[in-house]
Amino acid sequence: MKENLLDILMYLFENYMDIEEGFEPDQASLHSDLTAAGFNEQEIDKAFDWLDGLSSLQTSPQHSLTSPGTSHRLYTSEEAKRIDLECQGFLLTLEQLGILDPTSRELVLDRIMALDTEEVDLDQVKWIAMLVLFNQPGKDAAFAWMENLVFQEHMGTLH
Repeated sequence: MKENLLDILMYLFENYMDIEEGFEPDQASLHSDLTAAGFNEQEIDKAFDWLDGLSSLQTSPQHSLTSPGTSHRLYTSEEAKRIDLECQGFLLTLEQLGILDPTSRELVLDRIMALDTEEVDLDQVKWIAMLVLFNQPGKDAAFAWMENLVFQEHMGTLH
């Protein structure tokens, strides 16, 4: 089975998002479930590293970023190679709509760059934005908006 890191993250989200409150499976049991589902060991480890990276970014002190609308984000050459203009425009739209603030935008960009891929497509950016918002306290409305967008467009194509 040729799966990538984002496929594993999507699988985890789809299968463990609605678990009972208080139930938190440990990494070993998740690893076993993912292996049983047919995912590659190396990709599972990369997915856990990706999630650990998101978690560490969430718990690190927040730097004061400018308010939305007061600055423009310029992409580095490495970011521009991986994130095409369509995806950059989508992120800008999310920020203009108030779905992403400058901090969450940077988290999304960091997690995009942490993917083990040359280029990302719009669907991948949407999933990453949703995963970042899911893990940010106080972003329930923004997460719900992204979740609705992602699942409306992917009805019938989920694992």
